[in-house]
Amino acid sequence: MRRPRAGRLATRATIAQYCKQLSWSQTAVSLCEQATPTQERFLEHVMAAELAHREVSRRARLLSRAGFPAHKTLAEFQRDVVQLPSTLRWSDLETGTFIAAHRNLVCYGGVGLGKTHLSIALGVAACERGWRVPFFTATGLVVRLTEARQAGLLERLFAELQRTDLLIVDEWGYLPIDREGAQLLFRVVADSYETRSLIITTNLEFSQWGGIFADDQMTAAMIDRLAHHGHLLVFEGESYRMQHALMKER
Repeated sequence: MRRPRAGRLATRATIAQYCKQLSWSQTAVSLCEQATPTQERFLEHVMAAELAHREVSRRARLLSRAGFPAHKTLAEFQRDVVQLPSTLRWSDLETGTFIAAHRNLVCYGGVGLGKTHLSIALGVAACERGWRVPFFTATGLVVRLTEARQAGLLERLFAELQRTDLLIVDEWGYLPIDREGAQLLFRVVADSYETRSLIITTNLEFSQWGGIFADDQMTAAMIDRLAHHGHLLVFEGESYRMQHALMKER
């Protein structure tokens, strides 16, 4: 029997790899012994197309499940309102390296400066790279956790959150949270420590968090975990919504 040429060997190696990615047996590789070069290339093309389709579908599911209130992109974001720390570059945000390194982002500043826009845009970009990203408001997350505990499903919910790559919590500190809710949020932060990234948007300085969570010791421990592997992004300027408000005085 004549040995296949180098080109066909490379095609078969690719087909074998595609079989693994598609969770198929290696039967397709064995059948290549009876196939023509054209048939082998066609099989390779079909398998590549199937993998591409699955990836597109997977990323669409990730975006759908994330729960973003709107679709935002980095291209639409006005970067001049944000001061990045010296330890962080825009390329780190654009490529998602902060997620791979399990780094946290705390977006701090007044209302209407784009904190939520940036957090959603980073979340959308992460989904498009295949990362799992749930989006919550702080009160929405507390409600979800409280309901899960009442239903006896709290540990299941924490396990689901633990399987994510980036957790976004918007409007942190906008509304008061009771002690039970604060304890649940603390566990979210503690479970995330060095295992996944968090993005938190807030209009409160760290020194004011104790008044929201009603426990200075727990608040200090929460801030310590967020800050150890985190970056503070400071938003300054005039509210975007006020700049473009229909009711703005002329």
